[in-house]
Amino acid sequence: MENDYLKGRGAQINPQNPFHKNHFVQEHWEGIDEPELEDAPQTQIFYETPKKILSTNNSTDIPFTYSINPYQGCEHGCIYCYARETHEYWGLSAGRDFETKIIVKKNAPQLLEKQFLHKNWKSTPVMLSGNTDCYQPLEKKLKITREILKVFAKYANPVSIISKNALIVRDLDILRDLAADNLVHVYISITSQEESLRRLLEPRTATYSKKLQVIEQLSQAGVPVGVMIAPIIPGLNNHEIFHIMQSVAERGARSAGYTVVRLNGSIAPVFKDWLEKNFPDRAQKVWNQIKALHGGQIDDKSWGRRMSGDGAIAQNIQQMFRLARKKFMGEAKLPPYDLNKFRKNGNLNLFEF
Repeated sequence: MENDYLKGRGAQINPQNPFHKNHFVQEHWEGIDEPELEDAPQTQIFYETPKKILSTNNSTDIPFTYSINPYQGCEHGCIYCYARETHEYWGLSAGRDFETKIIVKKNAPQLLEKQFLHKNWKSTPVMLSGNTDCYQPLEKKLKITREILKVFAKYANPVSIISKNALIVRDLDILRDLAADNLVHVYISITSQEESLRRLLEPRTATYSKKLQVIEQLSQAGVPVGVMIAPIIPGLNNHEIFHIMQSVAERGARSAGYTVVRLNGSIAPVFKDWLEKNFPDRAQKVWNQIKALHGGQIDDKSWGRRMSGDGAIAQNIQQMFRLARKKFMGEAKLPPYDLNKFRKNGNLNLFEF
Protein backbone atom coordinates (compact mmCIF):
# COMPACT_ATOMS: atom_id res chain seq x y z
CA MET A 1 0.00 0.00 0.00
CA GLU A 2 1.27 3.48 -0.79
CA ASN A 3 2.71 5.60 2.01
CA ASP A 4 0.26 8.41 1.27
CA TYR A 5 -2.80 6.19 1.76
CA LEU A 6 -5.43 8.09 3.73
CA LYS A 7 -6.33 5.89 6.66
CA GLY A 8 -9.83 6.38 7.99
CA ARG A 9 -11.14 7.33 4.56
CA GLY A 10 -12.57 5.11 1.86
CA ALA A 11 -11.96 6.99 -1.36
CA GLN A 12 -8.35 7.84 -2.06
CA ILE A 13 -9.11 9.99 -5.12
CA ASN A 14 -11.56 12.64 -6.30
CA PRO A 15 -12.68 11.68 -9.82
CA GLN A 16 -13.79 14.41 -12.19
CA ASN A 17 -17.39 15.52 -12.00
CA PRO A 18 -18.94 14.75 -15.42
CA PHE A 19 -21.14 17.85 -15.15
CA HIS A 20 -18.15 20.18 -14.94
CA LYS A 21 -16.49 21.67 -18.02
CA ASN A 22 -13.28 22.47 -16.12
CA HIS A 23 -11.36 20.26 -13.72
CA PHE A 24 -8.53 20.51 -11.22
CA VAL A 25 -5.39 18.73 -12.45
CA GLN A 26 -1.93 18.08 -11.02
CA GLU A 27 -0.12 18.50 -14.33
CA HIS A 28 0.42 21.75 -16.19
CA TRP A 29 1.57 22.31 -19.78
CA GLU A 30 4.46 24.42 -18.46
CA GLY A 31 5.62 21.56 -16.27
CA ILE A 32 4.47 23.07 -12.98
CA ASP A 33 3.38 20.43 -10.46
CA GLU A 34 0.35 21.45 -8.44
CA PRO A 35 0.20 19.79 -4.99
CA GLU A 36 -2.97 18.24 -3.66
CA LEU A 37 -5.35 20.90 -2.34
CA GLU A 38 -6.01 18.75 0.74
CA ASP A 39 -3.67 16.02 1.89
CA ALA A 40 -5.91 15.01 4.80
CA PRO A 41 -9.34 16.54 4.13
CA GLN A 42 -11.50 17.36 7.12
CA THR A 43 -15.27 17.07 7.19
CA GLN A 44 -17.15 20.16 6.04
CA ILE A 45 -20.86 20.75 6.67
CA PHE A 46 -23.19 22.55 4.27
CA TYR A 47 -26.79 23.35 5.14
CA GLU A 48 -29.68 23.07 2.73
CA THR A 49 -33.29 24.14 3.21
CA PRO A 50 -35.38 22.01 0.84
CA LYS A 51 -39.08 22.61 0.32
CA LYS A 52 -39.91 18.89 0.34
CA ILE A 53 -38.22 16.04 2.17
CA LEU A 54 -39.75 12.82 0.81
CA SER A 55 -38.18 11.23 -2.26
CA THR A 56 -40.31 9.02 -4.48
CA ASN A 57 -39.06 5.71 -5.82
CA ASN A 58 -40.37 3.91 -8.90
CA SER A 59 -37.73 1.18 -9.20
CA THR A 60 -38.90 -2.41 -9.06
CA ASP A 61 -35.63 -3.25 -7.26
CA ILE A 62 -36.58 -1.31 -4.14
CA PRO A 63 -39.62 -2.32 -2.05
CA PHE A 64 -40.74 1.11 -0.87
CA THR A 65 -42.30 4.19 -2.41
CA TYR A 66 -41.01 6.97 -0.17
CA SER A 67 -37.68 7.68 1.48
CA ILE A 68 -36.27 10.50 3.57
CA ASN A 69 -32.59 11.46 3.60
CA PRO A 70 -31.57 14.03 6.22
CA TYR A 71 -27.94 13.87 5.05
CA GLN A 72 -26.38 13.89 1.56
CA GLY A 73 -22.88 12.50 1.53
CA CYS A 74 -21.69 10.20 4.30
CA GLU A 75 -18.73 10.20 6.66
CA HIS A 76 -18.78 6.41 6.87
CA GLY A 77 -16.71 6.42 3.70
CA CYS A 78 -17.95 3.08 2.34
CA ILE A 79 -15.92 2.61 -0.82
CA TYR A 80 -18.70 0.74 -2.65
CA CYS A 81 -21.57 3.10 -1.84
CA TYR A 82 -23.97 3.56 -4.77
CA ALA A 83 -25.00 6.94 -3.35
CA ARG A 84 -21.59 8.43 -4.18
CA GLU A 85 -22.77 9.21 -7.69
CA THR A 86 -25.57 11.49 -6.38
CA HIS A 87 -22.97 13.90 -4.93
CA GLU A 88 -22.11 14.97 -8.45
CA TYR A 89 -25.52 16.66 -8.77
CA TRP A 90 -24.36 19.05 -6.04
CA GLY A 91 -21.27 19.99 -8.06
CA LEU A 92 -19.03 17.76 -5.95
CA SER A 93 -17.06 14.57 -6.52
CA ALA A 94 -18.10 10.99 -5.90
CA GLY A 95 -14.70 10.38 -4.29
CA ARG A 96 -13.33 12.15 -1.24
CA ASP A 97 -15.93 14.90 -1.49
CA PHE A 98 -18.72 12.41 -0.82
CA GLU A 99 -17.35 11.53 2.60
CA THR A 100 -15.91 14.92 3.60
CA LYS A 101 -18.49 17.43 2.33
CA ILE A 102 -21.80 16.61 3.99
CA ILE A 103 -25.03 18.39 3.09
CA VAL A 104 -27.43 18.62 6.01
CA LYS A 105 -31.19 19.16 5.86
CA LYS A 106 -31.91 20.66 9.27
CA ASN A 107 -35.58 21.27 8.52
CA ALA A 108 -36.26 17.61 7.65
CA PRO A 109 -38.44 16.91 10.75
CA GLN A 110 -40.62 19.96 10.09
CA LEU A 111 -41.05 19.06 6.43
CA LEU A 112 -42.01 15.49 7.33
CA GLU A 113 -44.65 16.75 9.74
CA LYS A 114 -45.99 19.04 7.05
CA GLN A 115 -46.28 16.02 4.74
CA PHE A 116 -48.18 14.00 7.34
CA LEU A 117 -50.59 16.90 7.85
CA HIS A 118 -51.41 17.09 4.15
CA LYS A 119 -55.01 16.15 3.50
CA ASN A 120 -54.05 13.58 0.85
CA TRP A 121 -51.44 11.71 2.89
CA LYS A 122 -52.29 8.07 3.55
CA SER A 123 -50.37 5.91 5.98
CA THR A 124 -47.56 4.12 4.17
CA PRO A 125 -44.06 2.97 5.23
CA VAL A 126 -41.22 5.43 4.65
CA MET A 127 -37.59 4.36 4.32
CA LEU A 128 -35.07 6.15 6.52
CA SER A 129 -32.75 6.71 4.70
CA GLY A 130 -32.41 4.74 1.48
CA ASN A 131 -29.49 6.77 0.18
CA THR A 132 -26.95 7.71 2.86
CA ASP A 133 -26.90 6.54 6.48
CA CYS A 134 -29.22 8.50 8.78
CA TYR A 135 -27.01 7.48 11.75
CA GLN A 136 -23.70 8.58 10.30
CA PRO A 137 -21.26 10.27 12.76
CA LEU A 138 -22.74 13.78 12.39
CA GLU A 139 -26.06 12.53 13.74
CA LYS A 140 -24.55 12.15 17.21
CA LYS A 141 -24.26 15.94 17.39
CA LEU A 142 -27.12 17.16 15.18
CA LYS A 143 -29.83 14.64 16.25
CA ILE A 144 -31.91 15.23 13.12
CA THR A 145 -32.77 11.54 12.77
CA ARG A 146 -33.98 11.42 16.36
CA GLU A 147 -36.31 14.36 15.72
CA ILE A 148 -37.57 12.66 12.56
CA LEU A 149 -38.38 9.52 14.54
CA LYS A 150 -40.37 11.63 16.98
CA VAL A 151 -42.52 12.78 14.08
CA PHE A 152 -43.12 9.20 12.97
CA ALA A 153 -44.14 8.34 16.53
CA LYS A 154 -46.38 11.40 16.88
CA TYR A 155 -48.38 10.54 13.76
CA ALA A 156 -48.01 6.75 14.10
CA ASN A 157 -46.74 6.36 10.56
CA PRO A 158 -44.63 3.25 9.77
CA VAL A 159 -40.89 3.66 9.20
CA SER A 160 -38.18 1.31 7.97
CA ILE A 161 -34.60 2.10 9.00
CA ILE A 162 -31.33 0.79 7.61
CA SER A 163 -28.00 1.65 9.21
CA LYS A 164 -24.51 0.35 9.93
CA ASN A 165 -23.88 2.56 12.96
CA ALA A 166 -24.35 1.56 16.60
CA LEU A 167 -25.65 5.06 17.33
CA ILE A 168 -29.14 3.74 16.55
CA VAL A 169 -29.42 2.28 20.07
CA ARG A 170 -29.44 5.84 21.42
CA ASP A 171 -33.02 6.05 20.16
CA LEU A 172 -34.25 2.79 21.66
CA ASP A 173 -36.87 4.66 23.66
CA ILE A 174 -38.63 5.85 20.49
CA LEU A 175 -38.00 2.62 18.57
CA ARG A 176 -39.50 0.57 21.39
CA ASP A 177 -42.69 2.64 21.34
CA LEU A 178 -42.97 2.36 17.55
CA ALA A 179 -42.39 -1.38 17.73
CA ALA A 180 -45.18 -1.80 20.28
CA ASP A 181 -47.61 -0.59 17.59
CA ASN A 182 -45.95 -2.51 14.71
CA LEU A 183 -44.70 0.70 13.14
CA VAL A 184 -40.98 0.05 12.67
CA HIS A 185 -38.53 -2.35 11.01
CA VAL A 186 -34.77 -1.97 11.48
CA TYR A 187 -32.14 -3.45 9.18
CA ILE A 188 -28.46 -3.54 10.12
CA SER A 189 -26.11 -3.54 7.14
CA ILE A 190 -23.14 -5.92 7.32
CA THR A 191 -20.33 -6.39 4.83
CA SER A 192 -17.77 -8.57 6.58
CA GLN A 193 -17.02 -10.40 9.81
CA GLU A 194 -13.30 -9.93 9.14
CA GLU A 195 -12.36 -6.69 10.85
CA SER A 196 -9.36 -6.01 8.63
CA LEU A 197 -11.60 -6.10 5.55
CA ARG A 198 -14.45 -4.20 7.23
CA ARG A 199 -12.11 -1.32 8.12
CA LEU A 200 -11.04 -0.99 4.49
CA LEU A 201 -14.52 -1.32 2.98
CA GLU A 202 -16.28 1.04 5.41
CA PRO A 203 -13.69 2.77 7.60
CA ARG A 204 -16.01 4.81 9.85
CA THR A 205 -18.78 2.34 10.60
CA ALA A 206 -19.35 0.16 13.66
CA THR A 207 -17.24 -2.98 14.00
CA TYR A 208 -18.76 -6.36 13.19
CA SER A 209 -18.93 -7.32 16.87
CA LYS A 210 -20.61 -4.01 17.69
CA LYS A 211 -23.22 -4.59 14.97
CA LEU A 212 -24.00 -7.99 16.48
CA GLN A 213 -24.50 -6.29 19.85
CA VAL A 214 -26.86 -3.79 18.24
CA ILE A 215 -28.93 -6.58 16.70
CA GLU A 216 -29.17 -8.25 20.10
CA GLN A 217 -30.11 -5.02 21.89
CA LEU A 218 -32.83 -4.20 19.39
CA SER A 219 -34.22 -7.71 19.46
CA GLN A 220 -34.30 -7.85 23.25
CA ALA A 221 -36.11 -4.50 23.28
CA GLY A 222 -38.83 -5.92 21.05
CA VAL A 223 -37.77 -4.02 17.93
CA PRO A 224 -38.10 -6.18 14.78
CA VAL A 225 -34.62 -6.39 13.29
CA GLY A 226 -33.18 -7.90 10.12
CA VAL A 227 -29.87 -7.69 8.30
CA MET A 228 -28.66 -6.73 4.85
CA ILE A 229 -25.50 -8.52 3.78
CA ALA A 230 -24.44 -5.85 1.38
CA PRO A 231 -22.75 -5.56 -0.87
CA ILE A 232 -21.51 -9.03 -1.64
CA ILE A 233 -18.25 -8.66 -3.56
CA PRO A 234 -16.96 -11.84 -5.24
CA GLY A 235 -13.38 -12.54 -4.27
CA LEU A 236 -13.61 -10.43 -1.11
CA ASN A 237 -16.56 -11.36 1.13
CA ASN A 238 -18.82 -13.82 -0.72
CA HIS A 239 -17.43 -16.72 1.36
CA GLU A 240 -18.78 -15.18 4.60
CA ILE A 241 -22.52 -15.53 3.96
CA PHE A 242 -23.08 -18.67 6.06
CA HIS A 243 -21.18 -17.51 9.13
CA ILE A 244 -22.76 -14.05 9.11
CA MET A 245 -26.27 -15.52 8.82
CA GLN A 246 -25.64 -17.85 11.72
CA SER A 247 -24.27 -15.10 13.95
CA VAL A 248 -27.07 -12.60 13.31
CA ALA A 249 -29.79 -15.24 13.70
CA GLU A 250 -28.37 -16.26 17.07
CA ARG A 251 -28.72 -12.65 18.20
CA GLY A 252 -32.33 -12.25 17.17
CA ALA A 253 -32.37 -11.14 13.53
CA ARG A 254 -35.62 -12.34 11.96
CA SER A 255 -35.09 -11.40 8.33
CA ALA A 256 -32.24 -11.00 5.86
CA GLY A 257 -31.52 -9.73 2.39
CA TYR A 258 -28.51 -9.08 0.21
CA THR A 259 -27.31 -7.10 -2.78
CA VAL A 260 -24.26 -7.55 -4.97
CA VAL A 261 -21.81 -4.74 -5.57
CA ARG A 262 -22.61 -2.32 -8.40
CA LEU A 263 -20.24 0.40 -9.54
CA ASN A 264 -22.08 2.89 -11.70
CA GLY A 265 -20.52 6.03 -13.16
CA SER A 266 -17.72 7.63 -11.16
CA ILE A 267 -17.95 4.99 -8.44
CA ALA A 268 -16.07 2.57 -10.70
CA PRO A 269 -12.72 4.44 -10.80
CA VAL A 270 -12.98 5.22 -7.06
CA PHE A 271 -13.48 1.53 -6.25
CA LYS A 272 -10.88 0.29 -8.73
CA ASP A 273 -8.24 2.65 -7.33
CA TRP A 274 -9.07 1.39 -3.81
CA LEU A 275 -9.00 -2.24 -4.95
CA GLU A 276 -5.60 -1.96 -6.64
CA LYS A 277 -4.07 -0.20 -3.63
CA ASN A 278 -5.39 -2.65 -1.05
CA PHE A 279 -5.50 -5.96 -2.94
CA PRO A 280 -2.96 -5.75 -5.77
CA ASP A 281 -2.55 -9.54 -5.86
CA ARG A 282 -6.20 -10.19 -6.77
CA ALA A 283 -7.49 -6.84 -8.00
CA GLN A 284 -7.92 -7.93 -11.61
CA LYS A 285 -9.66 -11.17 -10.64
CA VAL A 286 -12.12 -9.37 -8.37
CA TRP A 287 -12.73 -6.73 -11.03
CA ASN A 288 -13.48 -9.33 -13.68
CA GLN A 289 -15.85 -11.19 -11.35
CA ILE A 290 -17.76 -7.97 -10.65
CA LYS A 291 -18.10 -7.46 -14.40
CA ALA A 292 -19.34 -11.04 -14.75
CA LEU A 293 -22.16 -10.24 -12.31
CA HIS A 294 -23.38 -7.49 -14.62
CA GLY A 295 -23.33 -8.97 -18.09
CA GLY A 296 -19.66 -8.22 -18.66
CA GLN A 297 -19.88 -4.52 -17.86
CA ILE A 298 -19.24 -2.41 -14.80
CA ASP A 299 -21.79 0.37 -15.30
CA ASP A 300 -25.00 -1.64 -14.92
CA LYS A 301 -28.28 0.26 -14.67
CA SER A 302 -30.52 -2.66 -15.63
CA TRP A 303 -33.35 -3.03 -13.13
CA GLY A 304 -33.33 -6.47 -11.56
CA ARG A 305 -29.78 -7.38 -12.53
CA ARG A 306 -28.04 -4.37 -10.97
CA MET A 307 -28.96 -5.45 -7.40
CA SER A 308 -28.75 -9.26 -7.58
CA GLY A 309 -26.47 -9.86 -10.54
CA ASP A 310 -26.72 -12.46 -13.28
CA GLY A 311 -24.74 -15.47 -14.43
CA ALA A 312 -22.94 -18.32 -12.66
CA ILE A 313 -21.37 -16.25 -9.87
CA ALA A 314 -24.68 -14.56 -9.07
CA GLN A 315 -26.47 -17.92 -8.99
CA ASN A 316 -23.88 -19.31 -6.60
CA ILE A 317 -24.33 -16.32 -4.26
CA GLN A 318 -28.10 -16.66 -4.41
CA GLN A 319 -27.98 -20.37 -3.58
CA MET A 320 -25.63 -19.84 -0.63
CA PHE A 321 -27.83 -17.07 0.73
CA ARG A 322 -31.06 -19.07 0.41
CA LEU A 323 -29.54 -22.13 2.07
CA ALA A 324 -28.11 -20.03 4.92
CA ARG A 325 -31.37 -18.18 5.49
CA LYS A 326 -33.39 -21.40 5.54
CA LYS A 327 -30.92 -23.12 7.86
CA PHE A 328 -30.56 -20.34 10.42
CA MET A 329 -33.83 -18.36 10.16
CA GLY A 330 -36.32 -20.89 8.88
CA GLU A 331 -39.66 -19.21 8.19
CA ALA A 332 -39.01 -16.23 10.49
CA LYS A 333 -39.94 -12.80 9.17
CA LEU A 334 -40.64 -9.31 10.38
CA PRO A 335 -44.23 -8.55 11.45
CA PRO A 336 -46.39 -6.56 9.02
CA TYR A 337 -46.83 -2.84 9.59
CA ASP A 338 -50.07 -1.62 11.13
CA LEU A 339 -51.38 1.02 8.72
CA ASN A 340 -54.51 1.66 10.75
CA LYS A 341 -52.93 3.52 13.65
CA PHE A 342 -52.09 6.70 11.72
CA ARG A 343 -53.15 9.84 13.61
CA LYS A 344 -54.17 12.43 11.05
CA ASN A 345 -53.57 15.41 13.28
CA GLY A 346 -50.85 13.91 15.43
CA ASN A 347 -53.15 13.54 18.42
CA LEU A 348 -54.28 10.44 20.24
CA ASN A 349 -57.92 9.52 19.78
CA LEU A 350 -59.80 10.09 23.02
CA PHE A 351 -61.41 6.67 22.65
CA GLU A 352 -58.07 4.81 22.32
CA PHE A 353 -57.08 2.94 25.44
